[in-house]
Amino acid sequence: MRIIVTGGAGFIGSAVCRLLVRELGAEVLNVDKLTYAGNLSSLHEIEDHPAYRFLRADICDRAAMTAAFAEFRPTGVMHLAAESHVDRSITGAGAFIETNVVGTFSLLEAARAYYESLTGAGRDAFRFLHVSTDEVYGALGPQGLFTEETAYDPSSPYSASKAAADHLAGAWRRTYGLPVVISNCSNNYGPYHFPEKLIPLMILNALHGRELPVYGDGLNIRDWLYVEDHARALHTILTRGRLGEKYNVGGRNEWTNIDIVRVICRILDRDAPSAAPRESLIRHVADRPGHDARYAIDATKLETELGWKARENFASGIEKTVAWYLANEWWWRPLREKVYAGERLGLVAAAG
Repeated sequence: MRIIVTGGAGFIGSAVCRLLVRELGAEVLNVDKLTYAGNLSSLHEIEDHPAYRFLRADICDRAAMTAAFAEFRPTGVMHLAAESHVDRSITGAGAFIETNVVGTFSLLEAARAYYESLTGAGRDAFRFLHVSTDEVYGALGPQGLFTEETAYDPSSPYSASKAAADHLAGAWRRTYGLPVVISNCSNNYGPYHFPEKLIPLMILNALHGRELPVYGDGLNIRDWLYVEDHARALHTILTRGRLGEKYNVGGRNEWTNIDIVRVICRILDRDAPSAAPRESLIRHVADRPGHDARYAIDATKLETELGWKARENFASGIEKTVAWYLANEWWWRPLREKVYAGERLGLVAAAG
């Protein structure tokens, strides 16, 4: 396998690169423009591996993408490059439209030109995996699960931009015959997670005795997926998924935000004791605009058709995650000191 991974310096992308190179024997070209959330330190385990290459480039740069395809000559693409934080999309939607919509268009066009140049076995083998999110489906009620047939109903600028990208990928399959497959995943967590997201933010704030801000009543529900399980699912979908199909990837681990914060507090109280219980740091703050109440993925299609199963449940995954942050201050401290210190994002100024 020769795989172009876009966004490979990000949280999920770096897990994909590590899996492909260390465990699956693939050659990888990691294409990333290194925004604030891109971190080459997440790839230190493979940075000197002969099967791994890095290209600093923007997926919106069509010429750069065309050149990358021509030089590397991939057998597949795993497209993960995206602006991904809902809170940032609320106050800076333009970057999300540019990268997630225009960038996906640019990459699809470069891939289409490359695919049309292929013949024989090379053409037959080529695949393009577009990696998306369950947030495109909007909010669930208290019952039910998102399936691959659930109608799109995005609530945030982030999820709307990803929904647009999904539709572009599907259209390039139907109109041009590009061998596209799409995945939609639930919330990921695990090592190397940029600390603006709930779980790493709560771990680091609690570790440092800072307030633990929980939006609204804290009862918003997410289905949590350990990032290494997701990476394995993406490889499975890329190599075995039916072209033109969608596959939902979920961990079958529904948790409220407040319960996740409490679990993190209990683990840290046990493994890194402090003078007072960490739960005393919890503060309920004003909810963010358009905050969907519940997401939950039905991964039956992926599990039954392709045989994937998550290896971690939330209890095992969160233990591994907290332990990783405790053991890897070298990775997160520079981010907290120089990139993002944990301040609230996504606050909308009143009109006037």
